[in-house]
Amino acid sequence: MTFLKKIQIAPSILSADFFKLGEEIQNVISAGADWIHIDVMDNHYVPNLTIGPMICKSIRPHIQVPIDIHLMVEPVDQLIIQFAKSGADIITFHPEATRHLNRSLSIIHEYGCKAGLAINPSTSLNHIQYVMDKINVLLLMSVNPGFGGQKFIPSSLKKLSEARKLIDNWSMENNGQSIALEIDGGINSSTITSAFSAGADTFVVGSAIFETSNYVKAINSLRESINLNKA
Repeated sequence: MTFLKKIQIAPSILSADFFKLGEEIQNVISAGADWIHIDVMDNHYVPNLTIGPMICKSIRPHIQVPIDIHLMVEPVDQLIIQFAKSGADIITFHPEATRHLNRSLSIIHEYGCKAGLAINPSTSLNHIQYVMDKINVLLLMSVNPGFGGQKFIPSSLKKLSEARKLIDNWSMENNGQSIALEIDGGINSSTITSAFSAGADTFVVGSAIFETSNYVKAINSLRESINLNKA
């Protein structure tokens, strides 16, 4: 599987119709999704309760695109193992949710998955300084985690720009190794343009896809917004 294409759209199934979840996932992949993003919440780290490893395990045999797990849980280590065994390709967690950041990242790699670190709107980027060699994805939250359908926080753009510089500088010092810069929260055909300009290359999108009647049109609109900005 290819993890690090230039632009990647990762629909979040948190906004899907759970009555027909399998159909929703197949339809969004047919419409051009690059990853499937699964938001895992525990009603402890965040005030919501969502999806467990069984859902990931059920999805895995039926799709070929990477499954991108975002753990909004505390503690994380046991769920890292459970999701890795259930077929996850990418597992991302928050630094506040573990006492030993390096160890938790190492567990992800030990189980054969790509590792990501998620940074909340008020969390410093300093957390990544000494673990960049262990992360494949840096996920910046542009809303406070816990619920879908929230509005994009504009100050996230400054942090995106700072993260882009950190990643590019690290990449140049490490033979061009890549880290995907993912943005999650309030992404639609309007906000994706500024997020791309600030440096994001991977976009988690929920309601802007699943709350439309035409997933192909929705995903194409997102890509067109980026392409217009490139021109």
